[in-house]
Amino acid sequence: MNEELVHIKFDKIMQSQSYTCIVLANEEKKFAIYTNITSGKPMQDYLMQTDRQRPSTHDLINQIFRGLDIKVKQVVINDLQEESIYFARIFFEQNKDGLLHILEVDGRPSDCISLALMHKVPIFCTRSVLEKAIPLPE
Repeated sequence: MNEELVHIKFDKIMQSQSYTCIVLANEEKKFAIYTNITSGKPMQDYLMQTDRQRPSTHDLINQIFRGLDIKVKQVVINDLQEESIYFARIFFEQNKDGLLHILEVDGRPSDCISLALMHKVPIFCTRSVLEKAIPLPE
């Protein structure tokens, strides 16, 4: 990825009966990523510190990361198509046999952002995504 990365921050999440709105922002722009309710639920549960009767898929993933000594390093929102379809990549580090491995995986922005929040790692977007994103009014 040779494109400039711009640091963005999670601003808020809003749930309706039919969709989830994830608001991201920096000093230049505030924009929204919309997803279905079930994709936004893990993020909302984490932010609200909701007690769950059973572990979520994200809890399972975190246990696997721990077992394999994988650390989440950053998330990059790397593409925007048709004004509302966002794409993301999540970056991991794994120290194995004395070698540091960097893993880069495609993922849904909602899942990647949830993991970034859970692991307290930075979220970036490419300059082109920031330029194409439709700004939210202040």
